[in-house]
Amino acid sequence: MKKIFLFFALAMGLAKAQNNSDHVVLISIDGLRPEFYTNPEWSMVNLRQMMKKGAYANGVRGSFPTVTYPSHTTIVSGVLPAKHGIYYNTPVQPLGITGEWFWFYKDIKVPTIWSAAKEAGLTTACVSWPVTVGAPITYNLPEYVYLPKNKGEKKDEVKAMSLESTPKELFQEVQDYAVGKFGEYGASLDHTVTDQNKARMAAYILKRYKPAFLALHIAAVDHFEHEQGRDGDKVRSAVAGADVAIKTLIDAAAAAGIDENTTFIITGDHGFVDIHTQFNPNVMLAKAGLYNNDKKEDWKAYFQASGGSAFLHLKNPNDKATLSKVNELLTNLPAGYKKMFHVLNKERVAEAQGDPTASLALAAYQGISFGATATGDLLKAADGGTHGYLPTDFKEIQTGFVAFGKNIKQGTVLPLMGQEDIAPLIAYLLNINLKTDGILYPGLLNKTK
Repeated sequence: MKKIFLFFALAMGLAKAQNNSDHVVLISIDGLRPEFYTNPEWSMVNLRQMMKKGAYANGVRGSFPTVTYPSHTTIVSGVLPAKHGIYYNTPVQPLGITGEWFWFYKDIKVPTIWSAAKEAGLTTACVSWPVTVGAPITYNLPEYVYLPKNKGEKKDEVKAMSLESTPKELFQEVQDYAVGKFGEYGASLDHTVTDQNKARMAAYILKRYKPAFLALHIAAVDHFEHEQGRDGDKVRSAVAGADVAIKTLIDAAAAAGIDENTTFIITGDHGFVDIHTQFNPNVMLAKAGLYNNDKKEDWKAYFQASGGSAFLHLKNPNDKATLSKVNELLTNLPAGYKKMFHVLNKERVAEAQGDPTASLALAAYQGISFGATATGDLLKAADGGTHGYLPTDFKEIQTGFVAFGKNIKQGTVLPLMGQEDIAPLIAYLLNINLKTDGILYPGLLNKTK
């Protein structure tokens, strides 16, 4: 009897120690813009309340290109794409776009918060964070899409998440205790409810397992900004929904009894720009005989379109003649066309810490986007919004940052910070070792830690 009592005493002591340890909850709102929390017209009531209790930035300079997967990898690694290796959302596919994205953690070339936390013996959790399939995460529901392999199948995010759940029973757990059964008449991850359901899954994991680090990625805001541009009724509804998702996690920390020991970091991956015209540089290559639509394996040059930027890839990276031809084509474009974007040579791409395997890049100005097609017209009409621009070209492409909770100094406002500056803050709060290129701003921190 005495041994049993001692066992329970030890167990209660361990649980209490875990509850009293530091926790970091990282929430990424895809397409987050600073005005969503600085301007009360956007109705982020909960985030504005927390912002006043913590610190925030008027802008976050992103990665190049300013798209989701490179940016989220920068957030958890503290280095930019040239080092971490996730250069785009999708692999370069000159032979035809397959629908694959950079879903797999093995493609990241540097340590991350995930790996550093595991080395320190900390528990971690993730719901729908990009590039986390196979990651060293204790409780993992990664962002992944099942691609059809047989006739009659369709793309399926729910099936994909169930296949890659870690541990395997976690996906069933969140159905039993958080969102209900996924299915035609049950829970779903469509764009009207995805943020709320993913937030509920994350909240369950936070309450049940109390991980030291939990990351959640929600994307409805981005989806509707693509559809409607920087403003619209669906965009405003999605922003309000993201605010509810944040409150769901705040309430979960309180319910778990860890709120006093938890730091919340709310950030995003990029801003957004309204577009009116799409430039299709691969059409230019096809007309010059550098890309063959009928026999794609004969390609010599291909532009990887990434929203507001496009990166030139050569089949033979040392093919100076083809590179010279592409530069000549760009130089000989009509003067009006050349006002739509600027050209970054390999050295300038390196300065922006973009894809080191690209021979050059095109960076569009506001209103212009790039397409991947090699057929049709060089220019076509476009609407809605996009991102992917060079992060230093204009403020509208910046994303946001708000931090509050344990160890965050109230009232600090950063005019501008880098996306790579978020990982050093998380590493400090969790007391883990992670080498980054970012800055740990001491002005964000209370002196009591």
